[in-house]
Amino acid sequence: MQEFSRFFQAVVSPAIFVSAGALLMLSLNVRLMGIVTRMRQFHREKHAAARAGRAQEAAALSEQIISIESRAERIRKACQFTLLSLAGTIVTCLLLGFGLYWPAAQTVAVVVFVAAIFCLLVGTFFYLAEITVALSSVRDETKYFHLIDLGVRAVSEAGPDSENPERR
Repeated sequence: MQEFSRFFQAVVSPAIFVSAGALLMLSLNVRLMGIVTRMRQFHREKHAAARAGRAQEAAALSEQIISIESRAERIRKACQFTLLSLAGTIVTCLLLGFGLYWPAAQTVAVVVFVAAIFCLLVGTFFYLAEITVALSSVRDETKYFHLIDLGVRAVSEAGPDSENPERR
């Protein structure tokens, strides 16, 4: 019974980091979905502007697409490092359990845990970098708002099928 108690203590402590990493991943995933949705909308608007011969608007949208792609890349990297941290923390839990019967596993668990926390830190820095520039897309959109044809924007927001009645 004493060994079961030690095993439970060894596994539960790092499991708290699993919950923290999973919550961070949830936040990152929601943010990435929002950015990707916005990027798709910009691509549709750019295509509509190019087809209508509004070169300035298409160029402005191209700049916004580049900006939002770099934001999406930061979030992607934050997701990757957070997932690495999550995997490392789970491996740490397993190694601590094995450490009850194989003492060398405890040393390996410490190394893996430190690496996992370092990955979480790197992922957090990527997230912080994205949050720091989060309003840049809004500022860019405001800067180029005078170029955007509001009638076309309303059509493009309705979806790709609204632009071409034959697709319905």
